[in-house]
Amino acid sequence: MKKFIALLLTLAMLISMTGCGSSAPTGGGGGDGKYKIGILAPAVTHGWVAAVAYHAEARAKELSDEIEYNIQTSSNAEEMTAQLDDLMTWGADAIVAFPQWTGMEVPMKKALDAGIKIVNFDIVIDLDGVYRVSGDNEDMGIQGAHYIVDKVGKDATVVMLEVPSSGSVSELRKKGFLDTVAEIAPDLKILTYATQFTREDGLKDFADILTSNPHIDAVYSMDDETSIGVLQAIREAGRTDIKVVTGGGGMQEYFKMMPENEDIWIQSALYSPAMVKDAIDIALKVLKGEDVPMETIIPTTIVDRTNYKDFLDEGSPY
Repeated sequence: MKKFIALLLTLAMLISMTGCGSSAPTGGGGGDGKYKIGILAPAVTHGWVAAVAYHAEARAKELSDEIEYNIQTSSNAEEMTAQLDDLMTWGADAIVAFPQWTGMEVPMKKALDAGIKIVNFDIVIDLDGVYRVSGDNEDMGIQGAHYIVDKVGKDATVVMLEVPSSGSVSELRKKGFLDTVAEIAPDLKILTYATQFTREDGLKDFADILTSNPHIDAVYSMDDETSIGVLQAIREAGRTDIKVVTGGGGMQEYFKMMPENEDIWIQSALYSPAMVKDAIDIALKVLKGEDVPMETIIPTTIVDRTNYKDFLDEGSPY
């Protein structure tokens, strides 16, 4: 935990920096002929979000011959809106945004109307003209349903942990899961509870769920951090009935837990924070006039004890 906190503090310092480099042959609003790309991300409160900021900074530095960049982090929609205005004043040609809160359509439309290109990372937003890069949230739910039914059968009792505060992320993962269950295992008993994408909430909420449910076969959790808390709650309660705990994100710590729990199939639907690099690349391509699809969806990969070694990366911040 101390190492994790230290990482968050380090990343918080990194993302406050603005980068620049030598002139590129073509460019946009920058005085040296470079394109000016602003990056808006949530404040670093979660390992996955921390890794998004890390990869965004890394990719922006790699492109410093062509772009000038400005990374801002915010704790709520109001703060992100103010930072969006700041980036417009700064002269951004494009903005890569990771808007985790509702109500961002109006300020983003203002930027679009000003001629700024916007690439949304991860979150779906109801606004025409916004490019989007994301993992396949709905497919994560589809894959989770197939994985659970394969391991515990069609008549099992499954707890689904949704996160309504995450907007379209949870909605799509939930939709994929429930639609697939209705198709392949309609007799599955699903108990739905709300939680957050943190191990602390996973532990606290699932400890209560275990108290009120004497038998559970599997847990459809949407996030690796949540799942780490779930596994701790199971361990502390001494429960042996639960045979599957899913996750999402691709956390190194979670991968390393997979072979250590022989009685539980621990699964993660890989949803790499490094996708933000693709979002920055797309912003640059759009500014250069290249033909880019409005939506880029990156396929789901399932990781468990059978293949986790293929995804271990000691250099990853998450």
